[in-house]
Amino acid sequence: MDGFINVLKPPGMSSHDVIDVVRRIFKQKRVGHAGTLDPAAAGVLPVALGRAARLIEYMEIADKSYRAELSFGCATDTGDVYGTVTESLPAFSFPPEDVVIKTLVGFIGTIDQRPPAHSAIKIGGKRAYNLARSGAGVEIPVRRVEIYGITFLEYNPARHSILFDVDCSKGTYIRTLCMDIGAKLGLPALLRFLLRTRVGEFYLSDSYTLEELANVRTEALCTLDEVLGHIPRYELDPARVKAFYSGLSTTERNDALCEGLYRVYSGSVFLGIGRYDAAAQEMYPEKAFPPL
Repeated sequence: MDGFINVLKPPGMSSHDVIDVVRRIFKQKRVGHAGTLDPAAAGVLPVALGRAARLIEYMEIADKSYRAELSFGCATDTGDVYGTVTESLPAFSFPPEDVVIKTLVGFIGTIDQRPPAHSAIKIGGKRAYNLARSGAGVEIPVRRVEIYGITFLEYNPARHSILFDVDCSKGTYIRTLCMDIGAKLGLPALLRFLLRTRVGEFYLSDSYTLEELANVRTEALCTLDEVLGHIPRYELDPARVKAFYSGLSTTERNDALCEGLYRVYSGSVFLGIGRYDAAAQEMYPEKAFPPL
């Protein structure tokens, strides 16, 4: 039983909790997920079964989309409503709608972020949130991410909040984005609620709740390669299929090929993931999936 499932994670469950439920539904031990969601967040969680678990790292590099509610006037050490309050304004002037929109637009493009200390990033082999909870000082390096687009949805002065959609690259922290937007407007801010609406080829509209998954079971499975559309396709010479399965590279003198990852096929058969070395003009197999 190999493949990916587009699971709708509910708020209140950790990503690991979802995996435990999927294991019980499919009676399978080899189950993993791509792109951790905080327990309070909801939305698309790609889950891999069987051999698909070997492809999780390629799902994690896919672009993502979110719907976020940002609340002004309060900040916490976690960047969301579940942390310890570090700053609170009993009264403040809510920024005008046009100023908010202009500020949001200013974050579109390549930006630098410092992920929150309470995150799943590993520092010296340990999760940052565990270090933060133990009282250890956590200094997470700044990372460069891409914000492809931000769509302003709702302006709500009564709740001191705004609602917006964001399309972004892997590694983007929406909690940090909310705090940075607040800082740009001169106000403490936090993420009130987060819904992930897309991971690569997985969309919220096509996701399954855990209750639905228990009923449809294998009908929800996507094939190993079906969800990797963000990686370009490459057709391998049939004479080199055996070599690819054996872990051997193949000389590919093709100026149209760019450096990087490819989904490798022979006709309609998915062979695995290859990495093309433009300088050597070689296609190296990274993950091969020979027939069972």
